[in-house]
Amino acid sequence: MNLFKSLRASNLKNTRQNNIKEKYNWLHYSIHKLKVATSLVACTAVLVAGPTALANEPNNSGLNTIYHVYVDGERIGSIGDTRDYENLVNEKIDQFSEKYESLNLVIGQEVELIPERVFRIRTKTDETIEKLDELLTVKAEAVAITFGDKETLFLEEEESAKQVLRKFKLQYVSEDELASFELREDEEAPVEELEVGETEVKDITLSIEAEYDNGLAYPNEILSVEQAIKMLNLGTLTEEKYTVAPGDVLGSIASDHDLNTEELLKLNPEITQDSLLQIGQKVNVTAYKPIVTVQVEKFSKEEEEITFQTETKEDSSMWKGDTKIAQEGKPGKRIVSYEITQQNGQTIKQTVVNEEVIEEAVNRVVVKGTKQSTSRGTGSLGWPAVGGYISSYQGNRWGRFHKGIDIARPSNYNILAADNGTVISAGWQGGYGNTIRINHNNGIETLYAHLESIDVRVGQTVAKGQKIGIMGTTGNSTGIHLHFEVYRNGQLQNPMDYLNR
Repeated sequence: MNLFKSLRASNLKNTRQNNIKEKYNWLHYSIHKLKVATSLVACTAVLVAGPTALANEPNNSGLNTIYHVYVDGERIGSIGDTRDYENLVNEKIDQFSEKYESLNLVIGQEVELIPERVFRIRTKTDETIEKLDELLTVKAEAVAITFGDKETLFLEEEESAKQVLRKFKLQYVSEDELASFELREDEEAPVEELEVGETEVKDITLSIEAEYDNGLAYPNEILSVEQAIKMLNLGTLTEEKYTVAPGDVLGSIASDHDLNTEELLKLNPEITQDSLLQIGQKVNVTAYKPIVTVQVEKFSKEEEEITFQTETKEDSSMWKGDTKIAQEGKPGKRIVSYEITQQNGQTIKQTVVNEEVIEEAVNRVVVKGTKQSTSRGTGSLGWPAVGGYISSYQGNRWGRFHKGIDIARPSNYNILAADNGTVISAGWQGGYGNTIRINHNNGIETLYAHLESIDVRVGQTVAKGQKIGIMGTTGNSTGIHLHFEVYRNGQLQNPMDYLNR
């Protein structure tokens, strides 16, 4: 009897040990051997040793499954049911799905749910889900266009990304030019011989090479084709506005925003240097800097006009100041081939690669007289006073026409002959007071009025710059000044068209 009890006790002990060993082996197998990856909710979570795999195993051990949650490799807690995670993800994505219905929305972080078989469930599911709610963000699958380390633009699909670069280039070349270049590039064909008036695009490149890649972006980062082109052109999608405060001037606003005044005015075409800024006025202070530029190299063949030159010859038999055309000029023609480099539509380099003159230009020949006479003017009038300034110009004044100019406040009151000539009148002339008139014997006459005194006589020959009288205030005059008039072939002229001022 005692032996039977002893054997029975021994068998029970072995059975318990075998059960414990079986449970240990099963748990070890579940954790370390079953690594079947299963995707959850838009590929945002990886379930290692998923519930399906575990459920297929015989479960007579009384063990339960929990899930350790990792976000980007860091454990944040555990949950007892994957449906809690799935519900959270669905809720977060639903918040964006209506506004961004065309986008494929996913969770932006890498989430792993790693199962473990345990005897007792001790998870903090609510706390873990709350942490997940704070950590997880919703992103969209996108195609990224990257320009070195400058900028990355996100588009919804690859076709849109390709449209961006194509339309960006089409700002500076025509559809035909781009299509012809792409066809020639595909066939590796050389540029053909051009006809006169033709242009052929040799190369189209971006200042920074663009690369395409698939990636994730926040939904509000996904650009339309038009937005992406605007950003490439300006370097920004939004304009920064500054509100004018008391004491602000153009220079200070520009300086505070790393601009010069010229750049600030260019950003605000409605404002000029003379504009009066108003307190509260909005001023654009965005410094536009394109992310990338389009460089186009072209060959061009043009027929151009060769400008004729003017050749001057002297003739001692002609009076000095007289000229005549001995031969009319005629432009020539040439065929020129250029290699042109443009950046964003602006020509930055133009090189002549070939030139053929098809018609020589004919020079214009002008004969200039050198014969001089003390009584004949040179044709160029000198200032008729010693310094001074113009106090009144020719034109309507005080209800009547003012025929000449008034010169006041000179260094001294000497009146000087404007050019060589002969005195044809010298004396009192009504409202002009003391007046001198000089014929320069070349079709030009000058008149000097309101003189205090006259130092020449009728018939006297005078030289350019010679003193002929003293400035005064005779006749209808409001103060000491010189009234000066110019006539050509008897017709009143504007003195400012003849004076070397």
